[in-house]
Amino acid sequence: MQHLAWPFFADSHRTLAPEIRSWAERTLHGHDDESRDAIDSACRQLVAVLGAAGFTRHCVPRAYGGTSDDFDARAICLVRETLAEYDGLADFAFAMQGLGSGAISLAGSDELKARYLPAVAAGRAIAAFALSEPEAGSDVAAMQCAAREDGEHYVLDGAKTWISNGGIADFYCVFARTTPGQKRADGTTAAQGITAFVVDADAAGLEIEQRIDVIAPHPLATLRFRNCRVPKAQRIVGEGVGFRSQCERSMSFALPWPLRRLDLRAERCGKRWHTCASVPCSASRWRTCN
Repeated sequence: MQHLAWPFFADSHRTLAPEIRSWAERTLHGHDDESRDAIDSACRQLVAVLGAAGFTRHCVPRAYGGTSDDFDARAICLVRETLAEYDGLADFAFAMQGLGSGAISLAGSDELKARYLPAVAAGRAIAAFALSEPEAGSDVAAMQCAAREDGEHYVLDGAKTWISNGGIADFYCVFARTTPGQKRADGTTAAQGITAFVVDADAAGLEIEQRIDVIAPHPLATLRFRNCRVPKAQRIVGEGVGFRSQCERSMSFALPWPLRRLDLRAERCGKRWHTCASVPCSASRWRTCN
């Protein structure tokens, strides 16, 4: 843990690092059963125990049960790198609590924050982030899922896929088009007219259309919205301001920290990143890069 001596770490980070490592050594033991039901159950349990230990408090602001006034990227990185070392599913469970609720933390109304964030911090509610689509992937400008205004509700229609925590989440932060995207001069579509909503898992018109199995097992699904009515109060910030203002900083939870550490070490040994990364790093090579 020599990197903890670096000046951009505070005493709180130097306390957190051995705390999360000690907890991981005692608590995380891998998963022999990788069936879908077993992984779903393990993920739910991991969120609960991470919450009981206080680590998911790093996923929300202090005012709603968190540990700091804003997202502490250094603390998030320390938690994620240690969880990933012991159990990739634990790292996934932690990261998705932050990524899935980040839009609410950053731009949600006081009512939305009070309703969802304390449960996220305590590990009582599982969050999910619904952006990618079957035809668009993560190309926001190509998004087709639509939300039309209808009185005091929006009506969502469309699909989202490759949604982490799909099938086990208690709520989804869903991005949908409320106005058509503007065409640029080159024929491409701008990522405008996108609005974010919080949709509860039991909302009428929302169904889990398909569960997706992958080599590294974790809850993953395709969601289908059919005339799914969402109260206007569930809209996050203003209409059409969905992507950039709410998504960018919540991506702190998707930060590729191990890659960044390799980058920093490579800089210190005077080599470009791809030089060090192009070959497998043994323990001795890592020490050399220090």
